[in-house]
Amino acid sequence: MSSLGNTRRSGAAWLLSASALATVLGGAPALAQDAAGANEEGGEIIVTARRQSERLQDVPASVAVLTAAALARTGATRAEDFTKLTPGVTIVTGTAEAGDTQINIRGMNGARDAESSVALVVDGILKTNTAQLNQAQGTLSQVEILKGPQGAIYGRNAAAGAIVVQTIKPGDHLEGGAALSYANNNTWVARANVAGPLSEGVGFVLSGMYDRTDGFFRNKFLNNAAVVDDHRSWSVDGRIMADVGANTKLDLKARYAEFHGASLPFNAAFALPNFGAVNPAFYEDVNKHPFNFYSNIRPTNDQTSFDISLKLEHDLGKAKLIGWLLYSNINQDLVADGTSADFARYISASNPAGQAAVNKCFSSTAALTGYAVNQPGFIGQIPVPFLFAPANGSTFGPYSPSTCDGIQYQLRKQKDISAEIRLVSNDSGPVSWQIGGYYLNIDRTTGVSLGADLGQGVIKQLYNAPNSANPTSLLLADKFKTDVFAGFGSVEWKPSDQVNAGFALRYDSESRKTSSLVPIATDPFTGGPINPGQAFGPLKPAQKTFSLLEPKITLSWKPTEGLNFYGNWGIGFKSGGFNNQGSSAVVNASFNNGVTPGTINAGVNITDQYRREKSSAFEVGIKGSLFDDRVTFDLAGYYTRVTDMQFFEFFVGSFGLLRVVSNIDRVDITGAELSVNARLVPGWRVFGSANLTDSEIKKNSARPYTVGNKSPYTADYTINLGTEITHNFEGVGKFLLRGDYRITGATWFSTVQNQVRPTIFSGLLPISALSAFPPSTGNANYSLSRRNAFAVADLRASLEMGNVTVTGFARNLFNRKFLAEVIPAIEFGGSFISPGARRTVGAEVAYKF
Repeated sequence: MSSLGNTRRSGAAWLLSASALATVLGGAPALAQDAAGANEEGGEIIVTARRQSERLQDVPASVAVLTAAALARTGATRAEDFTKLTPGVTIVTGTAEAGDTQINIRGMNGARDAESSVALVVDGILKTNTAQLNQAQGTLSQVEILKGPQGAIYGRNAAAGAIVVQTIKPGDHLEGGAALSYANNNTWVARANVAGPLSEGVGFVLSGMYDRTDGFFRNKFLNNAAVVDDHRSWSVDGRIMADVGANTKLDLKARYAEFHGASLPFNAAFALPNFGAVNPAFYEDVNKHPFNFYSNIRPTNDQTSFDISLKLEHDLGKAKLIGWLLYSNINQDLVADGTSADFARYISASNPAGQAAVNKCFSSTAALTGYAVNQPGFIGQIPVPFLFAPANGSTFGPYSPSTCDGIQYQLRKQKDISAEIRLVSNDSGPVSWQIGGYYLNIDRTTGVSLGADLGQGVIKQLYNAPNSANPTSLLLADKFKTDVFAGFGSVEWKPSDQVNAGFALRYDSESRKTSSLVPIATDPFTGGPINPGQAFGPLKPAQKTFSLLEPKITLSWKPTEGLNFYGNWGIGFKSGGFNNQGSSAVVNASFNNGVTPGTINAGVNITDQYRREKSSAFEVGIKGSLFDDRVTFDLAGYYTRVTDMQFFEFFVGSFGLLRVVSNIDRVDITGAELSVNARLVPGWRVFGSANLTDSEIKKNSARPYTVGNKSPYTADYTINLGTEITHNFEGVGKFLLRGDYRITGATWFSTVQNQVRPTIFSGLLPISALSAFPPSTGNANYSLSRRNAFAVADLRASLEMGNVTVTGFARNLFNRKFLAEVIPAIEFGGSFISPGARRTVGAEVAYKF
C-alpha cells in the first residue's frame, strides 16, 4: 500500500506542476466552467453560493459555474451534464431506475437508498427528494457547484457540496424560444419556453421538455426489442413572480414530470478464479465484459413527479424577511427479471398452491436448452444449478431468458413538506448576518418483492397471494416517517476590501420512525416466512433521532484585486436511518452462520439501523487572474475526515436479493485541484482542470479486512480539457465550435477491492456433486472488479443566424466503451455491471424571440 500511495502522491505533484507550467506558458488548457470571476466576454460572474450575491472571484471556496452562455454552448440541462464538466465530481445515475442518482464530490458519495450527500437548491429552495437530483429543472440561467460541506449554509444533505440552480425570470417583454433535436437510436429532444409580463408588476415563465430514445442496447430474446435502456419523459414547469406592494415579492412555482422507460440494464460478471480454471468467464475483468441482454421480462420503470413552492421576500428596511414552502410528491416503481435463477428458488416441490411455477420453470428451461447466453452461463435440460447437476444442469446467472429467476418489483413513494424562514441583513456595513429556521416532513414507502414468473406478467403490488398470477416469495417493505427541525445563523465581517471572515452555524435534528409493511405470510416455494427476518421474531417498529451541530468558518485575503487567498473549514452531516426491517437477520443467517450446511462465515456486519455520517473538511486555495483577466485560475488543496461514511451494499442468495446501507467507520480523503481558463486571442478560449483525490479507509467494522482500501465510488483523478472558438461571418452569422474532453480515473465501487472472500459457492461445494473440492475453491477475488480509467469527448458546432441557431453535436465522439457502475455482491461471487452511454450524433434547430 505504501508504494501505491507514493505513486499517487508523485502523480499528484507531476500533474499539478505540469498544469502550472502550462499556465505560465499561456497555452494551457483551462477550466471548462468560468472559473474565477470573469466570463468569456470579460464581465463579472455573480454567484449566490453563500446565499448572497457576490463576485465569483470573492467567494472563499471552490465553486464551478456554468453561466447562461456556457449552458447554451455545452447543451447542459441536468446534473449528469454539469458534473461531467466539473473537476473532482462524478455521477452514477439511472443505472437502476430514473430516480437513482449518486453524486461523488471529492471522495464523498451519496449512498443508494440513503439520503444524498449533495444538496440541490433551485431558485433558493432546497429540494428534498434524491430522485430530483438528475431531473431537468426548467429553463436554466446559471448553475453553481459548491464543493465541501455546505450544511451550515444549505442544511441537510449538503455534506459533500451543493448544486445551486437559477432558472430564468420574466422580463418586461415577451420572449422565449424552442429547440428540437434528433440523434441516432431514434433520440428526440424538444424544449420550449416563454416568459413575459402578465400585468404591472406580475410576470410568468412557462417551460416544457420532451425526451425520448430507443437506447443503445437491444434484448436478443425479445426479438431485438429496444427495451433495455429506452425511455420517454416529459415535464412542464411554471412560474409566476409578482411585486405585492412596494416591499414584497412573491415567487410561485409548480412542476409536473413523467418518466417511462426501462430499468436495471445490468449483466453479471463473476470473480471466481478457481472456477475460471475450467471456464475463464468465471473470472472476468469487468471492463472487458461483452454486454448481452436476453431477459424474458420487459423491464419497466415509471416515475411521476409533482412539486409546488411559494417563496416570499419582504423588505423591512435594514433587514429582509425571506420564507418559502415546498410540497413534493414523487412515485416510482420498477419491474424486472429476478436475480436468483441458480438457487433453484422456483423449482421447489413445496409450492402449496400447485405446481404451476415449477412446471413453468422446467418447461421454459427445456425449450431453451442450448440457448446462447453470456459465458459462463449455460442452459441445460433442467433448471437445477450446475453444482448439483454438472451433466445437465443450468448456470443461468441473473436476468435470464427462462422463468426460473422470477420477477422483481420495487416501489418507492415519497411525499415531502418543507418550509424555511430567514431574516437577512440589508445594509452595506462591514458586518452582514442572517438567522432562520427550517422544517421538513418526509413520508416514504419503499419495498422490494420477488415473485414467481408464471408467464402471465407482473401484478404491480408488493404482495401477491400464493394462488395469484404472480405469487410473492420474498418481500421487504417498510414505512418511513421523518421530521426534521433546524436552526441556523451566520455572520460575515469585512473590515476592509482585502479581508473577509465568516462564521456560520446550524443545528439539525432528524427524528426517524420505521415500521414493516410485510404481512405474516409463508413463501409458497420454500415454506419459510415471506421475509426471512421474520424467522427470528416479529419485525418491530423502531425510531431514532439523529442530530448534529454544524459550524463553518471561512477566511479570505485579497492582497490585490486579481488575487484571493482563501481557506475554510466545516462540519458535514447526513442523518442515519433504517434498512428494511429484518435485513440484519437475513445477512447473518445466510452469510455469517458457518455451521448450517451450505452457509459460510463471511464476517460481514449489517444492522437494521445505520448511523449518521459526519465529516470534517478543510480547504485552502488561491484564485485570481493574470494578463488583464485573459487568464483566470483556481488552485485548491483539501483534507476531509469522514466518520461513519454511509455506503450501499447488495446481497444475493437463496433468499433472493437485499439492498442495505452500512457504515464505514472512518475514511480519510486528501486531494488537490487546479483549474485554468485562458482567452488566447479574441474568439478563442482554452480551458481545463485536474483533480487528484487520495482516499483511505482507516476503520470499517462492517468489513474489517477492507482497512487500507479506497473510498468507494471515488475516481482516482479527473481531468477536463477543452476549447471554444467563436467567429462572426459577415452576412452569414456567428459560428461556435466547442469541444470538451473528460478523463475519469480508475474507480472502485465497493469497500472490497483486492481481497479474496468466501462466497455462497464456497458453502455449496461441500454439499454438492463437486464435494471433493475444498470450500476455498468457491472463493472470489475482486481484483478485476475495478472500473478502468476512461475518456469521453464531446463536440458541438453551431451557426447562429439571427433568431435561428443550427447545431451539430456528438457525445462520446469516439464511442468509448466504459462502465457506468459496478455493484459487487461480495458473497455472491461477482458483480452486477451496467454499461455507460455510447456515441450519440445528431443535430438541433433552435429559435428564439
